[in-house]
Amino acid sequence: MQMPDFASTVRRHFGGLRDGLGIALEFGRSMYTLYSMQRSGNSYKVRLALARLGIPYKRVEVDILQGESRTPEFLAKNPNGQVPLLEVAPGRHLAESNAILWYVAGGTMLAPEDRIARAEALQWMFFEQHSLEPNIGAAYFWLALIKGGRELQSHALDDWMENGYRALGVMEMHLSKYPYFVAGHFTIADIALYAYTHVASQCDFDLGRYPAVRDWLDRIAAEPGYVAMDWQPEPLVAAQ
Repeated sequence: MQMPDFASTVRRHFGGLRDGLGIALEFGRSMYTLYSMQRSGNSYKVRLALARLGIPYKRVEVDILQGESRTPEFLAKNPNGQVPLLEVAPGRHLAESNAILWYVAGGTMLAPEDRIARAEALQWMFFEQHSLEPNIGAAYFWLALIKGGRELQSHALDDWMENGYRALGVMEMHLSKYPYFVAGHFTIADIALYAYTHVASQCDFDLGRYPAVRDWLDRIAAEPGYVAMDWQPEPLVAAQ
């Protein structure tokens, strides 16, 4: 049984970002395995990037709420016990969502190569991890995913809201001048920031006061290859 011919799939979704045949050959040797949780924003970043780039992968669902990332088997792959986790080669794993984004997008238009643009992308991705994810991401986890989470974290809600709105204000100021965060086009910086911003309304944040952010969310959702957080891939079928 042969591996699927991915070249046409890659060319269809890549939009010229990378040599489709080279990617197809790469995945003929070793397909990525992504350990991911469906409603995790950090996991969604990686799924969205892979979909946008048309890269096939094997997906393994890990329910962190059921302790599946704390088993000895999973901790042997990632001692930090978190998803997403990408197996890039047999027995070799890469953790941390934004690091994974740089890996899978390397050599494409999603990962700027210009020295300044690359630093700007890193700047916004650091901002996402420092200012957005710890606040909007935390509020989303406890309010949208954890039953009784509002009561359990009532002491933290005010800080999350204050700091989350501050982060949205920074984004609004930038997006009122530019359509995307870096280089004038869609990049992994947008993916990193989109993941938790697009679910902010599910955890008490009112995006009504941020028209530029809302317009940007619409632009991301209109990108070729876009998949929603709840999207489930069809199983890959090998060519006969």
